[in-house]
Amino acid sequence: MTRAEAALHPPHAPAAAAVAAKGLLLAHRWLLLRRASQLAVLALFLAGPLAGIWIVKGNLASSLTLDVLPLSDPYVVLQGLAAGHVMAANALIGAGVMAAFYALAGGRVYCAWVCPVNVVTDTASWLRRRLGLRLDISLPRNARLWLLGITFALAAVTGAIAWEWVNPVSMLHRGLIFGFGLAWAVVLAVFLLDLLVSARAWCGHLCPMGAFYSLLGTGALLRVSARVASRCDDCLDCYRACPEPQVIQPALKGAGSPIIRSAACTNCGRCIDVCSQDVFRFAIRFDQRRN
Repeated sequence: MTRAEAALHPPHAPAAAAVAAKGLLLAHRWLLLRRASQLAVLALFLAGPLAGIWIVKGNLASSLTLDVLPLSDPYVVLQGLAAGHVMAANALIGAGVMAAFYALAGGRVYCAWVCPVNVVTDTASWLRRRLGLRLDISLPRNARLWLLGITFALAAVTGAIAWEWVNPVSMLHRGLIFGFGLAWAVVLAVFLLDLLVSARAWCGHLCPMGAFYSLLGTGALLRVSARVASRCDDCLDCYRACPEPQVIQPALKGAGSPIIRSAACTNCGRCIDVCSQDVFRFAIRFDQRRN
């Protein structure tokens, strides 16, 4: 949906028709599963400091699971290498494991299913719709790619992983575990940006982590398919609900593949939830079937 099209359609709950057609639970199934995933990830990290149950030690940037499996954010590790740091073997192994997983599952699965800032931006989007806020300053989507490049340049120039000093994702996660300080201001700034300035501004246009994981998942196997596009009634609910609505058009209305191939897709499943006609479903990248 373009901004002009959105302006012609007053805001409403995009799942309303889906709730009427298939019930409250099925109309929010993937959303609820995503929230459960995000809470579960946080609970694993909190279990140690709060309850002494050390299933996972560390944070989203670098952790050790069950004292055996190292997991590292490949974006952070690459910044460390750009800064000239000698990375420990566990960090490199952990980055390789995570890179392989997200390359298969879709890089931006991280954004929808793990990242704690996703809850903040989703809340801002919900509140923006409820309040009927219309100000929507256009931001270039490739800005996040420029910011991604800048973060690596900063690392190379400063000799430090400079982006992590202000990264909202890292700051929010550390704040939830160890207590907030400056993190409150950074997270609030992201929330107000999405609420008052531009819809989905942070995740959809600016976040360099989203840009990195998007590039990582360019050839991912797990994708969303508009397999039953013939059922589409042009209600536009999928566009309203999708954090990256520009990815839907080619699969839904194009004559080619029904697969949403864009690496910007977060595999959040929200289009599946809110479609009252059950047009969408998860599929493998090579599944070209149309019903």
